[in-house]
Amino acid sequence: MEKTKLPYAKVYIEVTNVCNMHCSFCHGHSRPRRFMSEAEFASLLAALSGQTAYIYYHLMGEPLLHPLLPTFLSMARERGFRSVLTTNGTLLATRGKELLAAGLHKVSVSLHSFEGEDEGALFGYLSAVADFAEMAADGGVIVVLRLWNEGHDGGRNKKILAYLRERLSGEWAENTRGLRIRDKLHIEFGERFAWPDLAAEEGEEALYCYGLADHFGILADGTVVPCCMDSEGALALGNAFCEPLAHILASPRAQGIREGFAHRQAKEALCRRCGYARRFRCI
Repeated sequence: MEKTKLPYAKVYIEVTNVCNMHCSFCHGHSRPRRFMSEAEFASLLAALSGQTAYIYYHLMGEPLLHPLLPTFLSMARERGFRSVLTTNGTLLATRGKELLAAGLHKVSVSLHSFEGEDEGALFGYLSAVADFAEMAADGGVIVVLRLWNEGHDGGRNKKILAYLRERLSGEWAENTRGLRIRDKLHIEFGERFAWPDLAAEEGEEALYCYGLADHFGILADGTVVPCCMDSEGALALGNAFCEPLAHILASPRAQGIREGFAHRQAKEALCRRCGYARRFRCI
């Protein structure tokens, strides 16, 4: 029997916009600090039924800071969603086991978040991440260790890779995105990119983006945004806590953004100032 294709490949939910780090590559935000409540998260799961199978717990903020994250993961699993976390990895040593028990499909750890010069601190951080990565991969969870900082690592990437080669056993086979260490365990490389910013210089209008084509985001206060890069909610389409999601996604602004990108045109000023979207000029 053929599976029914859902409208969106994934939806990003920002369960908190609070972070425990101040990474140089991160745009940050000026919104009030907020943690989504259990009732609010439950309402989003109900609204997203039939819209997507995958929930990504990230826009801004560090999701592992949310005390109810295991509860959220369990709620999502009970409703048939697959949960994907993006984390800086600093809290995996203390929270990893409870998160795995609650139900995860994939975890991406941004190793480029560690920007300090203290080698002892670096190797302590990597040891905790490696312990979690092995435990998760052995349990069938996909683990991707990200180094999305090519040209901006200050020499740390070599130290990180050397340590992980010693620490994690596997074939370490090269592929198009990085390295396959073994089943369910990967390293992924990427270039540093410029976040969209209304204060940045405006680029070309001829762009493509997957925002509203295969995903959208919901900020911690319920604001629906077209993509996972709108850190300030500049392209607010509506609020999922106050109005039906279907109405928000069919709003004139949403339709304009979607139709614009279908014709390779960035209609919104923020999109024309997005360094990440420029990767898709030729699509």
